[in-house]
Amino acid sequence: MNEPMLKVSGLNAFYGRAHILFDIDLEVGRGEVVALMGRNGAGKSTTMKALMGLLPRKQGLVTFRGADISTLPPYRIARMGMGFVPEDRRVFSDLTVMENLDAGRQPPRDGAPRWTPDKLFRLFPNLGEMPGRLGSQMSGGEQQMLTVSRTLMGNPWLVLLDEPSEGVAPVIVEQMANMILELKREGLSILLSEQNLHFAGLVSDRAYVLEKGHIRFSGTIDELAKDEAARRAWLSV
Repeated sequence: MNEPMLKVSGLNAFYGRAHILFDIDLEVGRGEVVALMGRNGAGKSTTMKALMGLLPRKQGLVTFRGADISTLPPYRIARMGMGFVPEDRRVFSDLTVMENLDAGRQPPRDGAPRWTPDKLFRLFPNLGEMPGRLGSQMSGGEQQMLTVSRTLMGNPWLVLLDEPSEGVAPVIVEQMANMILELKREGLSILLSEQNLHFAGLVSDRAYVLEKGHIRFSGTIDELAKDEAARRAWLSV
């Protein structure tokens, strides 16, 4: 199938009366890692939430594996095979690692990567050493790994990954980069929200840059890395 895994056309989103996203167009191909970049407040997390059906007011067309999901509730989008790893992690703090993983379990999907706890523990050895630990007793980086793993237990076709390198130790950032590359090798599609160009450059094929809710750049990650004017205008702090 040549259709993109995810196609977004004319997406507008609102918080109350405030207009946040303006006519967003983007695509994620099958097995592709696409970075959605921009400064804090550019609209990256809002885009993720809008795609996942978490915003009550939005306009535009969102298709996932050829199906229109523009008006579907989040639980139906998740059941179709779209996973979401939010920036604030949201592990179940009173459940163990294994119980968190069980909470995300969905049946295998034909053609999608299949995940089991053992396979995830090979991807994240730290988690394999603490299957009985409560979420509340884990570090921020360990919680990030657990949130990603719980999402993968749903055997998704596509994962929306919001700011995976934010607020975690450099060694965890390196593990996250290796994780994304492994997921890509498995054939998973990923839309990655990220501010760190170096991190995005290690794992991404293409990039979109958001600024005040508008797409300002679309191209390969190498083109963005070489475009000093674009970096200064829309990514520099």
